[in-house]
Amino acid sequence: MQSFKPSGVCANRIDFKVQDGIIEQVNFVGGCPGNLIGLTELIKGAKVEDIVEKFKGISCGGKKTSCPDQFAKALSEVV
Repeated sequence: MQSFKPSGVCANRIDFKVQDGIIEQVNFVGGCPGNLIGLTELIKGAKVEDIVEKFKGISCGGKKTSCPDQFAKALSEVV
């Protein structure tokens, strides 16, 4: 399991596990629980490249980033 400290979002930490380019586990600590639990369920089993492509650049409200964008950054560091 790897941990990533996001910046500019409500989540305090993103823990995740990637095996052979596939996202096996994700846990957002902090943030909006309902949305992040749903997001987590949707991305389990997905290819890292697909999620980075879909999530990169997503903003949240008036912020220039979001939890999905920060997760894309975390995944980009792994690849």
